[in-house]
Amino acid sequence: LRAPDTLPLEACPPLLCAGITVYSPMRKQGLDKAGMHIGVVGLGGLGAHAVAFAKAFGCHVTVISTSPAKRDEALHVLKADKFVVSRNPEDMKAASSSLDGIVNTVSANHELKPLLDLLKVDGKMVVVGVPPEPPVLPWFDMVFKRLSIVGSLIGGTRETQEMLDFCGQHNLTLPYEKIAIDYVNTAYERVVKSDVRYRFVIDIQSSLVQ
Repeated sequence: LRAPDTLPLEACPPLLCAGITVYSPMRKQGLDKAGMHIGVVGLGGLGAHAVAFAKAFGCHVTVISTSPAKRDEALHVLKADKFVVSRNPEDMKAASSSLDGIVNTVSANHELKPLLDLLKVDGKMVVVGVPPEPPVLPWFDMVFKRLSIVGSLIGGTRETQEMLDFCGQHNLTLPYEKIAIDYVNTAYERVVKSDVRYRFVIDIQSSLVQ
C-alpha cells in the first residue's frame, strides 16, 4: 500500500482499520451517491469515519446516537447535517422514512426496528458492528418497505489503496492521538473507558530511538 503524499503518515493507520471497514460497504452497497440521505448509527471511530466519507461523497448525513452529549461533536467537528437522539421519540418520529441508507456501527445489543423505521422504501442498512446477541428482525416492515440489511467486515488491498487515494484527494483524516510505546497500557485503559478521539497511533520509531 502507498500512503498519499498529501496525508501525514501517522494519519493512515486509522484509515487502514476503521476507515476501510466503513468505506468498503458504503461503496459496494451504493451509499456513496451525492445527494443521498445517509444515517450513521454510533459515533465512535467507525461512525466518525462513516460520517467523514459520506460528507466527502456529497451525501446529507444524519448522526443517530443514544447520547445527546455527542451532538456538538457530530454537527460542529464532523460537520454532519443533522443529529438524532435515538432515545428521543420525537427525534425519531421526525426522522421517519427520511434516509436512503444507514451505516450501523454499534456493537452493543440494540433494537433494529426503530432504526429501520428511518429508512425510505428500498432503503438499506449496512451493519459493521457485531452485537453479542442476534437481533430480532421486523419482517413485516422489511417486506412492505423492501428493506435490506447487509453485513460487511473489511476491504481488500485494491480497495484499501482506492480509499487511501480518495482520502489523499479530499485531505480526509480524523482526529487521532499519537502515543509512545510506553503509554500503551494507559491507552488501553482509556479505550475501555471510551476516552479516545478516535484512534491511538503508536509512534514506534520515536519509541525505539528513546
